[in-house]
Amino acid sequence: MNFDELTSFLEKRVQNSLPGDFAHQKMKPKLPSGAPLKMTHATPPRKGGVLILLYEDDGMVRFPLIERPSYEGIHSGQMALPGGRYEQEDLDQYHTALRESEEEIGINRHDIEIIGSLSEFFVAASNYMVLPVIGKIEKKPSFIPEPREVADIVTPEFGQLIDDARLKEKEITVRNGFKMICPYYDLEDRVVWGATAMMLSELVEIMKEYPTR
Repeated sequence: MNFDELTSFLEKRVQNSLPGDFAHQKMKPKLPSGAPLKMTHATPPRKGGVLILLYEDDGMVRFPLIERPSYEGIHSGQMALPGGRYEQEDLDQYHTALRESEEEIGINRHDIEIIGSLSEFFVAASNYMVLPVIGKIEKKPSFIPEPREVADIVTPEFGQLIDDARLKEKEITVRNGFKMICPYYDLEDRVVWGATAMMLSELVEIMKEYPTR
């Protein structure tokens, strides 16, 4: 997959109508009974931003995912895109995604060129409205994980994401023994599920339009 052709396609494509919830629903966890998960919150969602950072490495297009450390929280140990919550210092959610990614994985935000964004996504588990920002960087980054927020960084090849063989499903047990049936992407032998998988699913849907030779 050619890096320049891919990033050029995405930059143009995200300016048009996006598949949004149609794509998100394909990766949404459900109860073992098959019933959909329902969560309500008493307060409005906070804003956040995450980064899908594309770069070329030895002829392959890759992007970083982080593994969250184990902690007493909703997203303990999960695979995620780098990013976090909007702060008052941020100009917008694009800035949030860049700032948080710099803090979490040690990339210089000024080296990143923004391509665009996917649809805003509501993370029901933590009550956040997140903007998935797509960016590119012209050189292979040297990642430096922030140990309080990042247990590990993996860099799957972009082609894995759009490989149907990588789309799987399993039962996952979360806090308090709560079980869910979760579609997931098997990337670098990691289980990428939940909100991250749902956001990436929109990118996968868009890539169905990518011209092939």
